[in-house]
Amino acid sequence: MTNERPFDLTKCVRPNILALPPYTSMRDDYLDHTNLSLLDANENSFGPSIPVQEVASTFRHDAVSIQSALDPKRLQLHRYPDAQQIKLKQLFCDLRNTTCEEKDAAVKPLAPENVCLGVGSDESIDLVIRAFCAPGRDKILICPPTYGMYEVSAQANDVTVVTANLDVDNGFALRPEAIDEALSEDPLIKVVFICSPANPTGNLIPRAEIVRVLEHPTWNGIVVVDEAYIDFAPGGSLARQVNKWPNLIVTQTLSKAFGLAGIRLGIAYSQPQISQLLNNLKGPYNMSAPTIALATAALQPAGIALMEANKRAMIEQRKRLLRELPKISGFGRFLGGYDANFLLVQFLDKPGGQGAVPDNAITAAVAHTLAINSGVLVRYRGIEPGCVGSLRITVGTKEEVDNVLLQIQMALEKVYSGRGQTA
Repeated sequence: MTNERPFDLTKCVRPNILALPPYTSMRDDYLDHTNLSLLDANENSFGPSIPVQEVASTFRHDAVSIQSALDPKRLQLHRYPDAQQIKLKQLFCDLRNTTCEEKDAAVKPLAPENVCLGVGSDESIDLVIRAFCAPGRDKILICPPTYGMYEVSAQANDVTVVTANLDVDNGFALRPEAIDEALSEDPLIKVVFICSPANPTGNLIPRAEIVRVLEHPTWNGIVVVDEAYIDFAPGGSLARQVNKWPNLIVTQTLSKAFGLAGIRLGIAYSQPQISQLLNNLKGPYNMSAPTIALATAALQPAGIALMEANKRAMIEQRKRLLRELPKISGFGRFLGGYDANFLLVQFLDKPGGQGAVPDNAITAAVAHTLAINSGVLVRYRGIEPGCVGSLRITVGTKEEVDNVLLQIQMALEKVYSGRGQTA
């Protein structure tokens, strides 16, 4: 017997999920290319902060212990992993208790009860929205241009997004007065997301501006400061401030400075009551045994030392890009700040001179030419507020920077030539 009424997925699935586009990256368009130079996703080209193999001679003692920790028998892969991750959480607390500014000395140190670990920062973002926003009713506030997953997670959870754009005429500064006004007018806004250092603009948001939002006299909601790139910025993390501000959550990741994007580990610091809520909400055993072991290895003294060495090397290459890109005909200017492992670079509609303006068509063509002709992937950001004609370029190794400088110059010459212009 057959069912005469065919199943209609579109009438069964939640409308907000039906409208949700799949996650894609530029890499999906160039899967057939080999030897790609991946400067599009702000990964750490200097590699993971785990001293094994080629760096074992430098960190010999720790390398032995790390290799032992990753032994399959020791990992007990046939058993469920550590559900609470107390030892790993303590390592994260130790790291941030020693990397905050001196003025944080009077604030209570972080402890494991302040920490919730997620599958990348994206799970932390989703947990916060799920915990504090009622679907179909509540709202979040974001500050474009900013990290796209805040809006994606809100859409998946049927939560409305309110915007208070960064000040595009003032270096993409936060506009706390605009945020405060929105919070005063709309009590349904339950979460504010502030990315600092900001993505894609690369500027660190001053602490005083974040504090102004935290000090709102009537609003009852959560402020999330996304510090994915904090280790590349001057000054310290806000993480310990969660023990001062009861509605502050600080999220971080091992994907950037520690070079561990592949293990997908995010950290959310908050006061213990909030942390308990987030831990209650996440799935059981959400951290795999290999992830716990690799993160533990990276947070040992040798791993932290390697991270710091790689970071110093990255900062040198960032300085090179800041020096050399302006010498290329067709370069416009740098947008935002220099507090992350990437730069936001604007390009012009002609090689330069009077009347040259930022141009999305030229910039998109440059990104495509880089990918097709030289296998260099960068991220086109021209459609973001205040980012016309811009590419976000991840800072790579010396060899990658050598190559991207050459390839950008060649790509601009090719694109201009196609328009009858001379670079």
